[in-house]
Amino acid sequence: MPNPKRRHSKRRTALRRSHDFLSPENPANCPNCGERKLSHRACPKCGEYKGRAVVASKEAK
Repeated sequence: MPNPKRRHSKRRTALRRSHDFLSPENPANCPNCGERKLSHRACPKCGEYKGRAVVASKEAK
């Protein structure tokens, strides 16, 4: 079984691992109801996306 001939440097290891960490989500305010929501997704409270209702909201029921 092959083994590494020389040890990898700390920089090379850190560069490989730099993509392993997740970045925090950046929620935005819904322009209709003001609730915090993720961008490019329908609002979970009012069900609107880009100014039109796309999901049946809990408030409408």
